Amino acid sequence: MAKKESTFSNMVITLFLVTLASSAALGYIHELTKEPIAIAKSAKKNLAIHRVTPEFDNQPGQEVVKKPVNGDTLYFYIAKMGNDTVGYAVETFSNQAFGGYMKLLVGFLPDGTIKEIAVLEHKETPGLGDKIQKSKSDWSKQFEGKNPENFVLKVKKDGGDVDAITASTISSRAYCDALQRAYDSFKEGGDQ
Repeated sequence: MAKKESTFSNMVITLFLVTLASSAALGYIHELTKEPIAIAKSAKKNLAIHRVTPEFDNQPGQEVVKKPVNGDTLYFYIAKMGNDTVGYAVETFSNQAFGGYMKLLVGFLPDGTIKEIAVLEHKETPGLGDKIQKSKSDWSKQFEGKNPENFVLKVKKDGGDVDAITASTISSRAYCDALQRAYDSFKEGGDQ
């Protein structure tokens, strides 16, 4: 069998065919996994809503209210028992985290008291800033049962009531920033 000569046009055609096959495979895999990924994200968010709000009998994920804030969006999930609102889950964010971006889900009781907080997304340093997660430390428990109306959501170093994570003040400040953003929007009627 004769060997083909390696010419520029042969190389371009070969590269084109390899690129075409690779992009087609990538597109196929993306379409194949898009729906299961969306279902998994939705299930994770619903589980977090259950964790941060009192018991409810509605579908808060279907009663979402969006509010644009600081170039991003806050999402308010309203938890109800019968016709009574028992709590709110507010998906909030901070762009001031050490890793750049942090997303939290804050559970508020109707009077503004923080019930619980779940970390949805972050890129904080393992062993330091990732202590914002309940699975890594109990640092976030200091917010539970507190009402930001009389609990200053700033680290003590900045004149607030929050004990910062040792060696991770930036992550602590970002966490407080996200909470304050959620509380301010909640008090302004962001759930409307």
